[in-house]
Amino acid sequence: MDYSDDDGMLNIESGEENLYIDHTSEADYGMEEDMHNDSTSKRDQISYIVLKEEDIREHQKTDIKQISTVLSINQVEAIILLLHYQWSSSKVEDEWFTSEERVRKTVGMLKEHMVDLNDQDVNIGCGICFESYLRKEIATVSCGHPYCKTCWTSYITEKINNGPGCLMIKCPEPSCYAVVGQDMIDKLITIEEDKEKYCRYFLRSYVKEGKNNIKWCPSPGCVYAVDFGTRNGTENYDVTCLCSYDFCWNCSEDAHRPVNCDMVSKWITKNIKDNESKNMTWILANTKPCPNCNCHIEKNQGCNRMTCPICNHSFCWICLCPYDGRHTCHNFEGDDETKVKRKRAKRVQRTIDRYMHYYVRWANNQSSRLKAMEDLKELQAVQLEKLSVKQCFSQTQLQFTVDAWLQIIECRRVLKWTYAYGYYIPREERTKKQFFEYLQGEAEVGLERLHHCAEEELQHFVDETDDPSTDFDDFRKKLIGLTKVTKTYFENLVKALENDLADVAVDDSK
Repeated sequence: MDYSDDDGMLNIESGEENLYIDHTSEADYGMEEDMHNDSTSKRDQISYIVLKEEDIREHQKTDIKQISTVLSINQVEAIILLLHYQWSSSKVEDEWFTSEERVRKTVGMLKEHMVDLNDQDVNIGCGICFESYLRKEIATVSCGHPYCKTCWTSYITEKINNGPGCLMIKCPEPSCYAVVGQDMIDKLITIEEDKEKYCRYFLRSYVKEGKNNIKWCPSPGCVYAVDFGTRNGTENYDVTCLCSYDFCWNCSEDAHRPVNCDMVSKWITKNIKDNESKNMTWILANTKPCPNCNCHIEKNQGCNRMTCPICNHSFCWICLCPYDGRHTCHNFEGDDETKVKRKRAKRVQRTIDRYMHYYVRWANNQSSRLKAMEDLKELQAVQLEKLSVKQCFSQTQLQFTVDAWLQIIECRRVLKWTYAYGYYIPREERTKKQFFEYLQGEAEVGLERLHHCAEEELQHFVDETDDPSTDFDDFRKKLIGLTKVTKTYFENLVKALENDLADVAVDDSK
């Protein structure tokens, strides 16, 4: 396989402004000192490297050469060992120097079987098709079992088409555990598509199976990987790939700072588990929650006696009381019993309403963020040029509009996850909840002002047909100011949530 030298690694700091692969320095955008300090702070906390395919190949080559040199073996054998031990060089070395013979047997890397190649006219039988061939038409691996090159090619091609298992192909002899080296694959596979497929499996194995500090970007079709650098005690794993996708390196979900991975997992599982996020209106109209476990149940038969499929609790569909020998749903129980049932029904409805409150706002901010990303693309592709002509500003001078949209996109992402955070604040911690809602409210109001200004007021200057507007400079100052203020609001919110609102003196016992 060809691993040619190519571009070096591209180092990216953990800055949210790296969206859309527009890596112009923040100092060029205005507010140089504040942004520089912010960037420096982030650099001190965490850094990561986005790796291209050629970078990963260079890492592979380095590891292969290292093992080959240290163990005094050829590179084909080094590749076999690294694949078996999932690209852990230290594990290979430890096992090899403990017992080379055991490792060779375990891996299937036998000492080379010597075959006499002097007499090329001797006929040898192929162990697959059972035809006789000249020695030059026969190929073997370390075990020495002879097969014709045509059968070898068919066998290896089938393995490649079956998936990543082709990286450790065994000899076709059922009782043999000798592994097929990469030199054999290079020699016998001539179809370019099969070669490319094998190379792809080989490349991806290095990241997927071996390197704990490297992960592929989870965006569909993306070919980049992220090498996560020094953590320095921070729990911020959000990264931005060169494909513009933001994700959490730790759990591979969408970037979710300041909410931790456990909370994100719980929230997403809840949304999927009860199908509450798909069609809540239908659920409320056609289902009722089990009084025991709150799982929503649809009534699809005439009988009012229900049995929950989750917890096996038996109850009455009409009154939600346990269905046992004392069930008296048909009787009028009087005011006290009616109040109990009404309270139970209200409690169940309140649980649903509470979830809906947080889910609707979580989903709405996600859709607003996606729309903002589309608006930014439209701005960069079309509107900046129009503004530049109409307002007699260079596109560099109009960079403040791009900054505003980048801030909106980041703030929508943060605000979305604050609603998941709010849902899991314990109800008894009222002081904590009030402080959280105050910070969230301040940030949300600031964001809505900024979003309105960038979306509505900016459009006026894009669409106007008159001469350059004298109001545009006032608009520029306003948008820059709103961007800065909103950024401050969200920085305070993020900092507080990352500390789990630890500065709040919680005393709800009074």
